[in-house]
Parts: sequence; structure tokens; C-alpha cells
Amino acid sequence: MPQRLVITGRSQEPRGRFTQELRRLRIERGLSLRELAKAVGWDASLFSKMENGQTLGGPEVVQALDQFYGTPGLLVTLWELAVADPTQFKEQYRRYMVLESEALSLWHYGASAPPGLLQTAGYAREALGVGWIKGAELDQQIEARLGRRQLLEDEDPPPFRVILSEAVLRTSLRDADAWREQLEHLVEDSERPNITLQVLPFSAGLHGLLNTSVMFLRLIDGRTVAYTENDLRGELLEENASVELLQRRYDAMRDLALSPAESRNFILRMLEAMPCEPST
Repeated sequence: MPQRLVITGRSQEPRGRFTQELRRLRIERGLSLRELAKAVGWDASLFSKMENGQTLGGPEVVQALDQFYGTPGLLVTLWELAVADPTQFKEQYRRYMVLESEALSLWHYGASAPPGLLQTAGYAREALGVGWIKGAELDQQIEARLGRRQLLEDEDPPPFRVILSEAVLRTSLRDADAWREQLEHLVEDSERPNITLQVLPFSAGLHGLLNTSVMFLRLIDGRTVAYTENDLRGELLEENASVELLQRRYDAMRDLALSPAESRNFILRMLEAMPCEPST
């Protein structure tokens, strides 16, 4: 009988626990990767990469494995923990990731891109790819970014207010289909009860956050922290005076933005203006 791999959960990161459980279940069934792939209907190379930690896979394949092994919810739970694990991110983002997951409410201004919480896989792939990230690292960062989305889809999600500069909506992706999908995704998100989406038009003119993207997090202890970001670096601000200054600038800018209904119609008009696909 193959040796049982024990999961203690004490010394391993969530990604390691997930990959170890995948190997344990397969070995206990006495299956090769090829036999597992044939039984479940997915490619053997995907299972190999998942067990080696090169990729976490997606929710569909993890659900299929849970069903095959008769472990309802076990692998999905471990997968969700691994996807949300802040140690996947660079050190400068880790504390922010933890605070984001605990926030009671969030406010965001996007100067050049939609917030990661509202990005599609296609947008994330192109946005991360222009930073020269490739291969398995790119796939892992996309998974991690999309995994953060669970914060907005929980049973009791936090309120999330988003203001996007018109520049975000005028800077399209190279892939027209992926860009259309991202715009449609923003429209759908604008209809979610916990999300308020506004567009800051070019006609609003200059404002206090012109070149700065910022996320405010209201925490359970009553504090508000801010995370600012530009092309070169991100910075977590916890000092009251700095956060309050940014909040005043945000509030002033919000008064210049289109209403949520006007913003939704703005994006819909952009979608209508996109060239139609040629008929075949």
C-alpha cells in the first residue's frame, strides 16, 4: 500500500497543502497522471503542473476532482485558500492583500486601469504581460488576481465604490474580443448591489489624484488605510494625516464624476460604438 501523505496544516503554505492533497488522493487510488486524466477528462499535463505547484488550475477542474474522489468541497476549499494566499504576491503587496481580505468596505480610483478585483482574465493577462511576466509565473499571477474576486462574491460582500478615469475606458486591449469582454464585465459589475461604479470624464479637468491610483480600506478596528500605486511602485499608507488628505481629494473628485446610471450608459455607448464582427 502506498505511504499515506499526512496533511498537518501546521508548517505548509496553502498552496503546498493543496498540491500535497492532490498527490495523496491520486496515490491512494493507485492512479498514474495519465489514468487520472482519462478518468476525469482533463489533460495529464495539467494535473502534473497542479501537483508540482506550477499552476492551481481553475474551479471547474478542482470541482471535477472533488467529485471523482468523493471529497465534496475539500479540494475546492483548499484551492480557494491557495488562490487567496497573500504569500503569492511580492512582499510589498502582502500586507495590503491581508488587509483587503479583511476590509469592511473599499473605495477605489483607477487612473489607468480597472482595479484587479474587476478585471477579466483577458485583461489581467495583457496587463501583467506588458510587465515582462511570462510562462508559469504569469499564469500564477493571473490566478491569484482573479482569486481575489471571491471577496466580492461571498455571501455578505463588502461595499465597493469604484471611480474610473475615462482614460481607463479609452485605453483598449490589443485583443478586441478581450476588450469587449472587459467592458461587458464592468457593466455587469455595475449592476451588483455591493458595487458602485462611476466614470470620471475628461471634461472634469484637473483633480487631486490625477496620476495616482488609490484604494481605501475601512478596517474592522475603525481605521482606514490607503494603498497608492503608480507604474513603478505601490505604497501602503496607514498614517492618519496622509490617508485623510487622500480621502479629501477622493471626495472632491467623486463630486466631478458621472452618476452610477450615467456611468453605466457611458460604457454601454462605448460597447455599441465598437466595430461589429464581420459575418461569415
